[in-house]
Amino acid sequence: MMKNTNLLGVAVPLGALYTKENQIIGEFPDLVPFAEFCKKSNINLIQLLPVNDTGTQSSPYSGLSAFALHPIYIRLSDVEGFDSLCSNDKKFCSDYNNFSKANKYKSRYNYDEILNSKTYFLQQLYNQTEIAKTEKPTPELSAWIKKNPWIKTYAVYKNLKYKYMQASWKSWKKEDKTLTLEEIEKLWDKKSLKKDHLFYAWVQFVADEQFSKAVDSVHNLQIKIKGDMPILMNEDSCDAWAYPQFFNHNLRAGSPSDGENPNGQNWGFPTYNWKNLQNENYSWWINRLKTASKYYDAYRLDHILGFFRIWAIPEKDCNALNGHTEPFSSIKKDELYELGFDDDRIRWLSKPHIPTSAIEDITWNREIAHKILKLVANQIGQEELWLFSDKIKGSTELANLDLSDFVDKPAEEKIQNILVNYWSNITLLEVAKNKFVPLWTYQKSTSWETLNQKEKEDLEKLFEKLNTKNEKLWQKQASQIFTALTSNVKMIPCGEDLGVGIACVPETMKNHDILGLRVVRWCRYWEKENQPFVAFKDYEKLSVVTTSVHDSSTLRQWWDDEKESVLAFLKENPQVADLENENEIIDKKIDEKSDKKTSPEEEAAAKITEKLSNFAKKDFSPEIAQKVLQAVSQANSMWFIPPLQDILYLSEKYYAEDSKDERINIPGTVTQFNWTYRMPVSIEELSKNKEIISNIKLLSRG
Repeated sequence: MMKNTNLLGVAVPLGALYTKENQIIGEFPDLVPFAEFCKKSNINLIQLLPVNDTGTQSSPYSGLSAFALHPIYIRLSDVEGFDSLCSNDKKFCSDYNNFSKANKYKSRYNYDEILNSKTYFLQQLYNQTEIAKTEKPTPELSAWIKKNPWIKTYAVYKNLKYKYMQASWKSWKKEDKTLTLEEIEKLWDKKSLKKDHLFYAWVQFVADEQFSKAVDSVHNLQIKIKGDMPILMNEDSCDAWAYPQFFNHNLRAGSPSDGENPNGQNWGFPTYNWKNLQNENYSWWINRLKTASKYYDAYRLDHILGFFRIWAIPEKDCNALNGHTEPFSSIKKDELYELGFDDDRIRWLSKPHIPTSAIEDITWNREIAHKILKLVANQIGQEELWLFSDKIKGSTELANLDLSDFVDKPAEEKIQNILVNYWSNITLLEVAKNKFVPLWTYQKSTSWETLNQKEKEDLEKLFEKLNTKNEKLWQKQASQIFTALTSNVKMIPCGEDLGVGIACVPETMKNHDILGLRVVRWCRYWEKENQPFVAFKDYEKLSVVTTSVHDSSTLRQWWDDEKESVLAFLKENPQVADLENENEIIDKKIDEKSDKKTSPEEEAAAKITEKLSNFAKKDFSPEIAQKVLQAVSQANSMWFIPPLQDILYLSEKYYAEDSKDERINIPGTVTQFNWTYRMPVSIEELSKNKEIISNIKLLSRG
């Protein structure tokens, strides 16, 4: 079984591939020459980022469809009828040539330009087909539609998106926004729309044909392919529209507050309604995996923690502070009564309050402060304390509150921020009527600070019991999901389990033979002094090890910019710095001029640290890349899959002037830079580089 073999792989976004024949963007057929290079280099597996349709979004993790392939990866010149149309239609030929010239190789591709142009050319090619002329599918297309029933929903959705000028389905007219599956089927068959619907079906047929052909060629070379399954779907997706029962549209997924993100993260994607998915035997997810299994031998489950529990944020909140886990165990009101809290004190703990002074400190006028507070809160008696009104449904309302009648713009922004902050200034979050969970940041709340020590201890004990219940709840949910998913496909599952920190996750993944992910720079004993790196021999066998991921800096950038981390890495792996085994060095005779007050062992250790420190200060180079990659290749992990950038560092001629330009994505940013990386050398040229091929072979794990 592939699962039981040590594999060397390479991770690459499909769009990053570059051949002399095709300089515009990596396309499905480009997988074949890239696989031939991998074969020469003893690389056994190619890992791709998601290749699903993402519409106008360049992020591959912002899925417009869980099933449809992205048309941007179709090679136009391989589409049947292309040569004929080029010969007979001067405008088409001229437009295509201009498109090709305008998109000659660049280090970043223009997503919008390429997508819009390819959509136009595909439409022109489609118009020449018998399908378009007769408004009927060919026997081949009919058979394909029958095997891929999801296409009907997708085609209707895409056509409606076009009708509404790509606006979100939530802004559509009611008759289009709330269609049942039966109504969608009727629209698919509507004669006046048939030609348009068949266009989207034909595009997917072509994409599937090209991808499948490329996959067959890759497999013939004995190279495996690993796909990527984003756990979440875009709110504005075909699936969220067609299957609303599978999503919690009133909640958004994200992550709680941490050191780097004090307000947490709101990813903007709806959470799953796992209960409804379970009621239908997880059919949507299973069909999704079965569709992917046509191409992949293994798959990456993005954010695997989300199958256990997701951080769910109210739709109308502007940050993630008032989020909670889904599913959750809760504290009942009766339990709080038992601890001596009456209704008034429970309200104090669970309802956001704000003192007049918080606003008055900005307005310097109590009357104006009162007028502002009356817009969003109710005064408690004659106290200078206000309880936020029930009419306020989320912090977004507070962030956008119009105060122009009272204060100038700078003051308005300050007050808006204060209101938002006080909205999350609570100890308990009421997740359902008379059901509570502790706010993630409850210890920073005013109401928590007013409690006496015994009250704090009592609540902490209650929270600990809640955590124990939650772990069992999360493990149960994940086990049910994984049992359904892994038993229905032959693909090897891998989980992105970075920074999980929940005890039941590793155990559950192991029970279902799901490979974890180990990014070397983050594999440290964070709880220990100096946070030493985990030894490669101690990595779990059931894991994938890598030097970088699409959301991180590259190996080169890490080495040059994070010297403290690099030094800690070298201390665990002194062989990278050409030092002998650390214990052997310590045993060596110490220089006679040594300080007699220092023990030989201490002085030897100091010398080692100095040598390692000096090595860590070196600028990154192909030699360093080779040593680091070879060291990582010895990890106990089953698979070693570094990104293409880190492998290309074995030759300095492929280095960008600025290492930052070699990143794939910078989390928390939305720019044309993200997700548009191109490899800096054509596959043809790379395949002729005997030196780098020889160096890659040294990483082989056969």
